[in-house]
Amino acid sequence: MPGLVFVHAHPDDETIDDGGTLALYAARGVPVTLVTCTRGEQGEVIPPALAHLAPGPGEVGHALGEWRERELAAALAALGVTRHRYLGYVDSGMAYGPSGDVVPAPWSPPDAFALAPVAEAAERLAAVLREAAPDAVVTYGPDGGYGHPDHVQAHRVTMRAAELAGVPRVFWTVRADAEPTVRVDATAYLPAKVAAMRAHATQLAVRADGATFALSNGEEFPIDGVEWYRQVAGPPSAPDDLLGTA
Repeated sequence: MPGLVFVHAHPDDETIDDGGTLALYAARGVPVTLVTCTRGEQGEVIPPALAHLAPGPGEVGHALGEWRERELAAALAALGVTRHRYLGYVDSGMAYGPSGDVVPAPWSPPDAFALAPVAEAAERLAAVLREAAPDAVVTYGPDGGYGHPDHVQAHRVTMRAAELAGVPRVFWTVRADAEPTVRVDATAYLPAKVAAMRAHATQLAVRADGATFALSNGEEFPIDGVEWYRQVAGPPSAPDDLLGTA
């Protein structure tokens, strides 16, 4: 059966961007593999009770990374996804350069994902892709969604790895207003997506009714069962199916 591989930078990204889609295809019996490039060691921590997990400046948040491993395992269980691989890099953190551009944190360790040579990381990911032999791979567009260095690096690495491994189709996760070519209606799996988002408790605050969530800055966003993708390589897909043919 044709499979799918999703490549994300940190734990929680997979659920925010693709949670409904992951649950839908997993429920259909499609071989769905998630690759997470880092363990999110440099993430912020929302709940005061878990504030001790947050790394200080210059620290690599190994305790937070271990905690987020458990959060991701719980989220994937809620989504029904059983195939998962870490790419083995460390969260690069995020800072702003002199011109306001987004850059890795100045205390990023040598094995930070954003600092890895693209060729090296792509070979590592290509090995996973060859093993999974998917019909399609899904990742971010060139800006990584919002500019985080690890997201941008995930885009670069995935595009090269897909080429190396000969993956037939490539999709980017996009917003509804960003020229999508595929609309996946996973509304039936919205409860699974909400449960997975609740599992990422250090990073996401899900409101009691499950309709919205907030990140560390407190800005709320709707939790939607419809997710959008743009195909950038391979034979055209159906407008409502990452694996269907147009």
